[in-house]
Amino acid sequence: MSKAFVRDEAPEDDDEPFEASPLPDGARNYMTPAGHARMKAELLQLLDVERPEVVRVVSWAASNGDRSENGDYLYGKKRLREIDRRIRFLTKRLDAVEVVDRAGADAPEQVFFGATVTFLRNGEGEETVTIVGVDEVDPLRGRVSWISPVARALMKTREGDTVMLHTPGGVDELVVLELRYDVLE
Repeated sequence: MSKAFVRDEAPEDDDEPFEASPLPDGARNYMTPAGHARMKAELLQLLDVERPEVVRVVSWAASNGDRSENGDYLYGKKRLREIDRRIRFLTKRLDAVEVVDRAGADAPEQVFFGATVTFLRNGEGEETVTIVGVDEVDPLRGRVSWISPVARALMKTREGDTVMLHTPGGVDELVVLELRYDVLE
């Protein structure tokens, strides 16, 4: 196959990695202090450690001569593009971030961003979710985005309140059992 028909790199304007969650138009990028610290640490790791190491390898590989069949050079350039794309994404997200920290303060009696909510779904099983930013979602740890349907249904409720959650499988009844604001890790 001709090289003319093969595209081996991502477009340069593609700043968003495939797993990125889009924010609604005009929405702020809310984030917990722990999520902000993790994202900032990842950016610094990429800038201070990974990128310089890959640049060093690419430079060394380029000095070896023929680049067309030089695996270290080709892989290094590809990895450098991935790192640069992630750096652009993280920088853009961190520039628009609004850190929200409700832990330790006089926590409201209503569900807002940062709340950990235990609720009863359809009178059967208890579930616990923590409402976090779109870049902090982790379903296995019960962390849901503030723009997710369950978080939106729970917003502004209080302990004892009942809300309806419209799902593709029908309507679920959620009864808020407990509300707290914890320091997230």
